[in-house]
Amino acid sequence: MLGLLGYTNLGHRLRARGFTPPPRMDGRVAVVTGATSGLGQAAAAGFAALGAHVVLVVRDAERGERVRAEIGPDVATVARCDVSSLADVRALAAALPAEIEVLVHNAGVLPPKLTRTDEGHELTFATNVLGPFLLTALLADRTRRVVNVSSGGMYTKKLDVDALLARGEDAQDDFSGAAAYANTKRAEVVLTELWAQRLDPGRTVVHAMHPGWADTPGLQASLPGFRRLMRPLLRDARAGADTIVWLGAAAEPLRGSGRFWLDRAPQPAHYVPWTRESADDRARLWDVCATATGAG
Repeated sequence: MLGLLGYTNLGHRLRARGFTPPPRMDGRVAVVTGATSGLGQAAAAGFAALGAHVVLVVRDAERGERVRAEIGPDVATVARCDVSSLADVRALAAALPAEIEVLVHNAGVLPPKLTRTDEGHELTFATNVLGPFLLTALLADRTRRVVNVSSGGMYTKKLDVDALLARGEDAQDDFSGAAAYANTKRAEVVLTELWAQRLDPGRTVVHAMHPGWADTPGLQASLPGFRRLMRPLLRDARAGADTIVWLGAAAEPLRGSGRFWLDRAPQPAHYVPWTRESADDRARLWDVCATATGAG
């Protein structure tokens, strides 16, 4: 009924009238990637306010320590990891606690030009898809909930596995940062569904979410024109992160797996038929991620 306004601060305010505070998380561990700003920082603060111990997964340890000081040094620790580096992700997994209540894949990038990691993967794909895929695989047997932070941009995109790989002589000329980002966000939602099929929901549930249109540093840097136009209607980071915290703490998300959420309510993964991926494309995405990471 709200249409596009549902993604704005107006939509969140209307829906939030029926929200109740999530339950306490005392003694539990929340791991949040990309926790130095925006949605990640807001989610980390939200988990800490519920009594969880938060592991702030960050590329810049100094910035991570500043966030830790703001949240509370007794309720947070900093773990340095560049999620685009599979070697870093493996080291992180080995250092994390044995029992994790919620793992939030929030770190993301939208580079304007095609950039490859030292391991040879396109940077957007490595950060937004491969790193989270590997970390989920490595931690699945000790994590109760996994939350993939996607984006409404994925609604515009049909899964294109070839574009994720960004191979060929024309890859640089054909590269669009916004298109690559939307494609990885579509891939995150597809993988959420595939993980839900493979993991025992009695042990681990996997969900994806859309934060709405939130005024974060990532939006400011990547889509300045959209921000200038929509700024009065943008949500703050806390409103954008509300569903992340709810998915990590509430009972309802444990009753199913593989869903896509906005403002604590499940949403369709597609609104138009031409964005639907084939079964072969879904299987190929899984195989590409499993081969690239050596996991899954």
